[in-house]
Amino acid sequence: MLKFKVLSIVFILVLFSCKNKVQNKETDTYNSGVIRIAVDETFRPIIQNEIDVFESINPKAGIVPNFTSEVNAFNLFLKDSVRVVITTRPLSSKEVTFLNGKSFYPHSYKLATDAIALIINNHNPDSLITMGQLRSILTGEITSWKELYPKSNLGKFKIVFDNANSSTMRYAIDSICNGQTLKSKELYAQNTNPEVIDYVSKTPNAIGIIGVNWLENRKDTTNLTFKNEIRVMAVSGEVTATLENSYKPYQAYLFYGYYPLTRNIFVILNDPRGSLPTGLTSFLTSDRGQRIILKSGLVPATQPVRIVHIKD
Repeated sequence: MLKFKVLSIVFILVLFSCKNKVQNKETDTYNSGVIRIAVDETFRPIIQNEIDVFESINPKAGIVPNFTSEVNAFNLFLKDSVRVVITTRPLSSKEVTFLNGKSFYPHSYKLATDAIALIINNHNPDSLITMGQLRSILTGEITSWKELYPKSNLGKFKIVFDNANSSTMRYAIDSICNGQTLKSKELYAQNTNPEVIDYVSKTPNAIGIIGVNWLENRKDTTNLTFKNEIRVMAVSGEVTATLENSYKPYQAYLFYGYYPLTRNIFVILNDPRGSLPTGLTSFLTSDRGQRIILKSGLVPATQPVRIVHIKD
């Protein structure tokens, strides 16, 4: 009889535990609960800021971000491990078909316009470059600073990315090199964006390729300066780079389309119940969420941008 009672209690506890697990999968609401999301590591500073504000407005909501590579972020989304992914491309038609086959019908929303920045060491005086020159450097046709600037004594380029599976690496291949393989022999992956900044700050002949939101100078509310540890190159879409036709990734130049290395940020949502993932997405695309993007130096998708012309 004692064994029977013990087994009955264990059975009830197991049922109760299983019931709780099933319920916990579906407990989040529009503004409460806890969810995991996958975010391209390139956007860690700005998305962490968005999450902090969202959670302060919704104290019963918890957002657990997985800041990872673009490749891994999409893998998590396709496996239904997360219901929100924030990255630089929408789903491909193949990915949409795959998800539709599982009765998932995701939605994609443009969040902002981002930029890829080229950073160099503070002691490097040569800060102008054309898109053609950048392409030739990445494909290995140009290998040294002297080929760009005859008076330079910096030697061979060292090209530095965050990691091999990042959206920045994909952008370099698809948008800068038009699908060509990156063949520079001095190509390095540092794993994270802060490591790229640190490497460039210590390496005179390096060029770092990085998302511009990592370079925000929080002491400057005008968004007209970047981190002090490095210099940011000005990029030209013309054959020859001059001060007049070369642009740094300032917010106004992203808005007008003058700066050539721009891309979009998307939030992709798979939430048929309209619960917390939808609540977060609504916040990101709302006036308040877009104002956070505006203050960060990027160009928001829906918030009006006021350009103020100042004399240099």
